[in-house]
Amino acid sequence: MYRFTIELAETPIEINTSREAFQGRCRDYLSDKPAEFSVSVSDADIEFERECAKAEEPFEWQLEWMAIYRKICSGMYGKDTVLMHGSSLAVDGKAYLFCAPSGTGKSTHTRLWRQYLGDRVLMINDDKPLVRVRGGQVRIYGTPWNGKHHIGTNTSAPLHAVCFLGRGRENALTPLDRDSALPQLLKYIYRPEDPAQMLQMLDTAAKIAGLSAFYSLRCNMDPSAAEIAYKGMSGL
Repeated sequence: MYRFTIELAETPIEINTSREAFQGRCRDYLSDKPAEFSVSVSDADIEFERECAKAEEPFEWQLEWMAIYRKICSGMYGKDTVLMHGSSLAVDGKAYLFCAPSGTGKSTHTRLWRQYLGDRVLMINDDKPLVRVRGGQVRIYGTPWNGKHHIGTNTSAPLHAVCFLGRGRENALTPLDRDSALPQLLKYIYRPEDPAQMLQMLDTAAKIAGLSAFYSLRCNMDPSAAEIAYKGMSGL
């Protein structure tokens, strides 16, 4: 059994795993701080991930890798921290999070931002960032669970805006009010099975909705989509 500590969203966490390679995958997040909680994975956890994966047929190590993250996210609910399914980046120190159903084009859209804004863009996490509410501010954090292309960094930034993407013939950005945004936001937050954790998640989601700006972007994945989205959400 291999044991090491990583720090995610300002929280040190002890990982217990049978796979030495996982420590290497987490090398940018290793910490020597005392862990606030620890996670380990059982055979039942592996089988649960297998059922969730269904037709994808992942490797055994991938099942354990995802089971570890699920355990981590469950331990984070008491810390006003949630897992979001989305692609996140920062521009000039401000974070933007793009959410959409799988296959819609989140990663493609953030790639357009990198092409448009160049070195001003820092990718935080291309798939599963953590979002934390603390001191009246929402911050988004990178993690080693950053998508199949492993795009991300061990960094964080205050969340400036959340954008829900959809396909469209023309590029059009629309601001959303809190009441319209919250139901959409909940679609992209990992939902625990434990009732107490579910209540904590809902409370954190409501705080994020009250402290963040939200937009809907209908886009055609033309490079101009990045320009329209950035100028509209940044206030230029």
